[in-house]
Amino acid sequence: EGGVSILKFNNDKGRNGDSLSARPASVQRALSILEMEVEQINKGKYKHYMQKEIHEQPESLTTTMRGRLLRGGSCKAKTVLLGGLKDHLKTIRRSRRIVFIGCGTSYNAALAARPILEELSGVPVTMEIASDLLDRQGPIYREDTAVFVSQSGETADTLLALEYTLENGALCVGITNTVGSVIARNTHCGVHINAGCEIGVASTKAYTSQIVVMAMLALAIGGDTISKQERREAIIDGLFDLPNKIREVLKLDQEMKDLAKLLIAEQSLLVFGRGYNYATALEGALKVKEVALMHSEGILAGEMKHGPLALVDENLPIVVIATHDACFSKQQSVIQQLRARKGRLIVMCSKGDAASVCPGGGCRVIEVPQVEDCLQPVVNIVPFQLLAYHLTVLRGYNVDQPRNLAKSVTTQ
Repeated sequence: EGGVSILKFNNDKGRNGDSLSARPASVQRALSILEMEVEQINKGKYKHYMQKEIHEQPESLTTTMRGRLLRGGSCKAKTVLLGGLKDHLKTIRRSRRIVFIGCGTSYNAALAARPILEELSGVPVTMEIASDLLDRQGPIYREDTAVFVSQSGETADTLLALEYTLENGALCVGITNTVGSVIARNTHCGVHINAGCEIGVASTKAYTSQIVVMAMLALAIGGDTISKQERREAIIDGLFDLPNKIREVLKLDQEMKDLAKLLIAEQSLLVFGRGYNYATALEGALKVKEVALMHSEGILAGEMKHGPLALVDENLPIVVIATHDACFSKQQSVIQQLRARKGRLIVMCSKGDAASVCPGGGCRVIEVPQVEDCLQPVVNIVPFQLLAYHLTVLRGYNVDQPRNLAKSVTTQ
């Protein structure tokens, strides 16, 4: 809070000879009371918090968007209102660049939102892992806007990066799930994701809410450019429909459990993605890695021939994300090349695309509902969350408290 306390031992007198006991011994600070419903911290009908939080995502996304997405009764007036940013939007739009800073899952969420922010704002967007920025002492300029993404708002490396960025004079924006956290207090402005209490160490609903908040951030920064109006309205319509799409994809629960049974004895898993879904590949692999304790790696599909292709054989399970977007034809090519090398493929595609991504069969296919391309990572991550959950349970590991990990990383 900016206060400094000086403690002296074996000294009965103060600097001016007055008794130490005569001076005020404490400082009264205002208490902040955070209210929480009992239902938020109970497992209810679920066996684990992670399972509960995965299935809560339709509701958590609705809460994230509540009061922020505006659509007129005639469906003509569609806009985004982020109260925490309204006084700083002009400054952000004039930025030299926007820098996303985060760690782990929060970094992946920012990576998923990067393309749409670049598209709508026209401002260059760069990505920084907080610890790497600090190690390099990377340049931060006064004309930059730095966006700090952290579920807890207390991540040690992200806090140190915030301190470093403030010293360099950049505008700092916080995106966090925790009211009153250090990031919420120390940034110039920000947005709370309002995903609700997340107890499981592996982040699930906070990740999807982070992507949605950053998509809304892109819409807010992009303004009302006439040339992008149709695109903006399509994204807003997609956001309104997103909770229903998540309910639909959650019906894959049993299918993901069956897939987990097939993978239970495997030692490694590769996940290929590109475009909007490169972040999905990283986050999906991270979920399997952190809770199921299986080595898994998310790989940019465009880099397949630069090393990863050497690993492909009939024994290594490989997931290729090939939902319908601008990269679809390229992912079809990746699938063909992996099949030619007898790869053991699991393909995630949009509903109705199974025949085109895997002609003649031979691949296990996961079909997910189609949404606006920039929102597809929100839908596509859910099967990975379900797979990681069931794989962990089947392997007998602790789902909610993975080995050696903590919910909030407060030390370097």
